Amino acid sequence: MKSTPTLLAPPAQTRIIRAVASSTAIETGQPIKELEALLKAQTSKYQQLSLAAAAAA
Repeated sequence: MKSTPTLLAPPAQTRIIRAVASSTAIETGQPIKELEALLKAQTSKYQQLSLAAAAAA
């Protein structure tokens, strides 16, 4: 029997921020909470850029 494909919801912005923060924390040794706060503050010089979204295949 053929099953219908399920659509996956895109990850929430908070999950993306947490993933980026934890990855950066592992590489740099900085606390995750500090990096999360920095990402959420949007004080980056690249503020006009948004995170990439997964392309639908």
